[in-house]
Amino acid sequence: MLFKISIAMLAFAANSVLCRLALAGHQIDPISFSLIRVFSGAAVLLLLYIFSVQKAKIEWNIKNGFCLALYMVAFSLAYVHIDAGVGALLLFGTVQLSMVGYGLCHGEKINIQRGVGLGIAILGILILLLPGAAAPNLVYAAIMVLSGIGWAMYSIAGKNMQNPLASTLANFVMAIPFVLLAYAAFYAQSFAQPQGVLLAVLSGGLASSGAYVLWYVIVKRIDRVTASSVQLSVPCLAILGGALFIGEELSWRIIISAVIVLAGIGLVIWATPEKKVLK
Repeated sequence: MLFKISIAMLAFAANSVLCRLALAGHQIDPISFSLIRVFSGAAVLLLLYIFSVQKAKIEWNIKNGFCLALYMVAFSLAYVHIDAGVGALLLFGTVQLSMVGYGLCHGEKINIQRGVGLGIAILGILILLLPGAAAPNLVYAAIMVLSGIGWAMYSIAGKNMQNPLASTLANFVMAIPFVLLAYAAFYAQSFAQPQGVLLAVLSGGLASSGAYVLWYVIVKRIDRVTASSVQLSVPCLAILGGALFIGEELSWRIIISAVIVLAGIGLVIWATPEKKVLK
């Protein structure tokens, strides 16, 4: 399970780095990036479904498609003016609060060890970005928060999916019309260079499609508090990726903070969860 979680978190961080790399270099506009991302993701998932041994019934759900589209479009729009690491912090900080809040409202409890782990992880993120960090643009920060709400809703829905591959394929297909509507609204501002198209294809076909299937497998086997907590590793990974591939700042403060966050997540993962109360 830890290996699967690690792969999924690396893919989530890769999406932040790929998107920021494409937009910071003015290789593509954000909505075109989202459109290519969702189409390439759907294409890869369709191929995986066609060649799968057992073809489960596809469950079409407009709500899940909308949540995925909301996450993707807002994600790309926000990264126009937000660094990879800061954007990942806002995104998964929102996911953390949304999923923990939802879990507590539906009977999940946090024991002492998990509570300490959550506190340590959140403290690590505060140390990571607050001291000496320039505040992000409020408008684009709000857009990234909206993206986080969309991803939290999408992750919560994964608890009820019977087959991860069939469900993820259906969600990507259902997201396409919503992304197309956004593209139509911003069509006059659209542009795409070959490198931008390639980065969008890598984001959708590699870092999104397979990773989201894996994430649906994971969230069916862990509770919402753990699911939200492990995603706090993504900002750390995104900052490292941003430093390596985009030239964003990497300091000892960032490295130490990343260790603190991962230590807190470790406590949450290895803690024994309390029994759920009846819903």
